[in-house]
Amino acid sequence: QVQLVESGGGLVQAGGSLRLSCAASGRTFLSYTMGWFRQAPGKEREFVAAIVWSALTSRYADSVKGRFTISRDNAKNTLYLQMNSLKPEDTAVYYCAADKVFSSVLSGSCDYWGQGTQVTVSS
Repeated sequence: QVQLVESGGGLVQAGGSLRLSCAASGRTFLSYTMGWFRQAPGKEREFVAAIVWSALTSRYADSVKGRFTISRDNAKNTLYLQMNSLKPEDTAVYYCAADKVFSSVLSGSCDYWGQGTQVTVSS
């Protein structure tokens, strides 16, 4: 069982930055590929970024490439999402998720999900 708790969301002006964190419980954090997803009002949840346990492989949605960076600290059981050059269209609830299968994270079919943190980017 893995419990995920996101933090770091808030209100920021366009062009600004935020760093989201996702604290994972349990001793098996190393076993999981981790991902970030987001859901804007009236839209479906979409993939943002993913990172494997070793942090040697990561993937990003085209919409965030070059602006967002996913990272993880396995010693702290924590996942991060550094978001720079934020745009109003980045406004959404951001969720972290975990699964042992990389392809499952990319497709959004994850075993564990956090409760989400709101990010609002004003123009």
